[in-house]
Formats: sequence, structure tokens, C-alpha cells
Amino acid sequence: MRVSALFTVPGDALAGAACAGVRPNRRTVLAIGSSLCLYEAGMALNDWADRDEDAVDRPHRPIPSGRISPDAALSAAGALTAAGLALAARAGRAPLAVATALAAAVWAYDVRLKHTPAGPAAMASARTLDLLLGAMATQPRAFRSALPHAALLGAHTYAVTSVSRHETQGGSTKAPLAALATTLAIAAITARDATAHRSPWRATDLATTPARPGQHTRPAAPGAVRARSLPLSPTHRAPRGTGGAHPTHPANPTHPAGPAVAALTTALYVRTTLTPLLHAALNPSPPLTQRAVGAGIRAMIPLQAALAARAGATGTGLAVLGLIPVARRLARKVSPT
Repeated sequence: MRVSALFTVPGDALAGAACAGVRPNRRTVLAIGSSLCLYEAGMALNDWADRDEDAVDRPHRPIPSGRISPDAALSAAGALTAAGLALAARAGRAPLAVATALAAAVWAYDVRLKHTPAGPAAMASARTLDLLLGAMATQPRAFRSALPHAALLGAHTYAVTSVSRHETQGGSTKAPLAALATTLAIAAITARDATAHRSPWRATDLATTPARPGQHTRPAAPGAVRARSLPLSPTHRAPRGTGGAHPTHPANPTHPAGPAVAALTTALYVRTTLTPLLHAALNPSPPLTQRAVGAGIRAMIPLQAALAARAGATGTGLAVLGLIPVARRLARKVSPT
């Protein structure tokens, strides 16, 4: 089940909530639970699908070593998939639709696409959908606002998966170099855009009904508040001469440390991947390639934090960073690959 890699999952939903422009809520927690179940389902299914190959290349793994039976692994994958979909259903129809697509991507990758040229794209789509799951569970209409951030996470996943295709045999220099170029491009985009984003939890773009001068403007109807909006405080009074309409005010003003957090998380992302990828490019042996893949998996945590900071959610970015020490400690006992 690769428990050390499990801590790369919650940040997807938390970054998605930040991109949705809404504070994490109960539905965000349901999305995290769904993501964890589907991720672990993919881990169990991966070992089941690769049991014959692992018997030759990795005989120490649970199924070829006889510690876990193939039927038990397949049953676990099915049960965890069902649990993940059930949790997504509790969050709403939109999250269930995304989780269903995510589950389909996981099963398609493990059972059919892993050893084909479409393998990296399938895995990238799974991570992209995982961030969208958190965004649309938190705010069902957040697809457009979250998609650019999800695409960056998907690009990183594509690069890491391309490197992982050579981790047992080694021999590829192009894949680590391409992954390194992708990492630097993602870091450049994240660092460039982070300072341009204010706090996403804003009271903006309210659809309002006409009001008499001095009256508090109310939303026209339930659901009229757009995806990046929150109701204004009922005690807030409109300035004179505005016809009752409220100006734009951040519900949670941008933290002064926001740019610093964005820079820190982006730097941690690059630092985590840079050296292992360079080593794998210079000497594409199986051990160094596996080390680069492990680093790419761990780098998802600072990348998620950077995406949250890029969306303006400084606190969420710092919270996600707190998962790094736990993941690093467990990685010493259980390999993430």
C-alpha cells in the first residue's frame, strides 16, 4: 500500500479548495477521504496487475513473496474503490462524477495502460482529476478556476511517470532530463504567478437585485453567488453614493507573507527533484532512477503547497508543508515506489 506515498494525497484536495476560492469545509474532508481510498486502491491493484513481472524484478514485494495473495490484493482494490466513490457521493453529484472518472483512470492505468505509451498520460490525468475532485467538492462550480493548477500537477505527474517506466531496468537519460525541464518550467510558472493572486476567499462578483439607496444589497437568489464569492457580513454598511452596492473587499486579506510562502514552497519543490534527476540523467542506473522517482513523488507535497500559495491560500500552503516530515520519515521504512 506504500504508506509513505499516502501523504502526497491530501494536498491535492487542499490545493483544489484553495483554487476554488473557498475555505476547506466538510465536503473537502470527504474529498480527501475519497482520494485516499482511490489512491490506495491503485496501489493494491498495481501490485496485483504486476505480480508476474514483480516475481522476476522485485521478488521481495508482498505478492511474489507470498505474504499477500493475489485475490486479497484484488479484493482490497475493489473495496477501496467502492469506499472512495461512496465518500465522493456524500460530497455531491459533481464530486462523484469526478471521482468516477478518477477511478476509471486508476484502473485503466494499472490493468491496461501502464506499459503502453499512454501510461504517463493516464497517470497524469488521475492526479489532475484528484485536484479537481477537491476543488469541485468544496465548490461545485470551481472547474475553470482549478483547471490551470490541476494541469501543472498533471504535468509533474507525467514527467515522474515517464521516469518510472525505466526504474527497474534503467538506461534512460532523456526521461530524467525531460522531467528536469518540466520541473523548472512548473516552478517558473508558479513563482511568476504567485504574487499576482490575492486571497481567493473574496466577496466579489455578487449577483444582486436592485436596492434603494442606503439599503444592504442581497443576493438575487440562492446560488447566485459565483464560485469565488462569499456573502458579505450583514453588519457591513455600503458607502454613500453607491446605491447600496458593496465594493469589493477581501473576506480574508492577502497575508503579507504570501509571496514569501510561494517562493519557499516553489524552492522546496525544485530542491526535492533537482539533484536526483540530475544524477539519474548522468547515470541512468536502476538505483538512481528509483531514487529520482521517489523524489518526484515526494516533491508533490511542496508543489501542492506552491499551488495553494499561487491561489492566494497562504495558510493552506503552510499546512500542506507540514506533511513533508512525516512522509520523509516513513519513506525511510517503506519505499514510495
